Amino acid sequence: MLTEADMAAYRRDGVLVVPEVLDTQEVADLRRVIGEIVAGAADVEANNEVYDLEPTHTRAMPRVRRIKAPTKVHPIFDDVLRRPKMLAILEALIAPALRMHGSKLNMKSAQYGSPVEWHQDWAFYPHTNDDILAIGVMLDDTDLENGAMLVSPRTHTGPVWNHHGEDGRFCGMIDPAAIRAEVERAVPCTGRAGSMSFHHVRALHGSALNTSNRSRNLLLYEVAAADAWPLMGVKDFDEFNSRMIQGAPTIEPRVTPVPVRMPLPPALRQGSIYENQLTSDRTYFRRVA
Repeated sequence: MLTEADMAAYRRDGVLVVPEVLDTQEVADLRRVIGEIVAGAADVEANNEVYDLEPTHTRAMPRVRRIKAPTKVHPIFDDVLRRPKMLAILEALIAPALRMHGSKLNMKSAQYGSPVEWHQDWAFYPHTNDDILAIGVMLDDTDLENGAMLVSPRTHTGPVWNHHGEDGRFCGMIDPAAIRAEVERAVPCTGRAGSMSFHHVRALHGSALNTSNRSRNLLLYEVAAADAWPLMGVKDFDEFNSRMIQGAPTIEPRVTPVPVRMPLPPALRQGSIYENQLTSDRTYFRRVA
């Protein structure tokens, strides 16, 4: 599905949008399942292993900002990642042997969908090499108005910025004063529902509050080359290998000279990136909102 120009653009910029990879029916199937999962949030009052809730959530008015690991919640999410058209793109951008690092569904509901402050995914899960990317499956028509993800091109070959707070603990976000030039040249990942963005694990990105009357739901997968091993360790070897989506696993990690900052000491507020980022007041999007 990719041209030589597409692959060159990804290598140069660290980000690529592929229009309408999923068709109308595939998007509709995902939306139906998501609606059923979100309806279940009426039975919970606090964040749990499935839901990350908006601060304004109540049982009477369920408000979900993230479904934490959708591939563990419903088989349709795992199926989407393993479809031939998806694997063809991933093989072209990463490697023939691929492992899913994780999945999540960020939900920006109309008028109140939470922002995500500037960060690099690499800060959360450094590996032995950086042949890793995140896929953003757009489940709604996405533009600046409803909180499209912003990515700063060519930052994937630069530094790993400090994601720690003044207390020295990891907070999952960068002081905006340190990245002014990069923020100024950031570009939005926009497209019709079914389109997908692919951004390198070291690419600088974030997204604003959704102030529109439309939702902006983004299904995210993190995928790594099979020989990229997490520096924080492998807790369950069988589970680690169960996340292979193509090719064979290996016990020979490939080590490359990439910059690393460990996400330690851990954030005071553990959980999702939303919780991590609440420990710092050096905000960009929250301050703008």
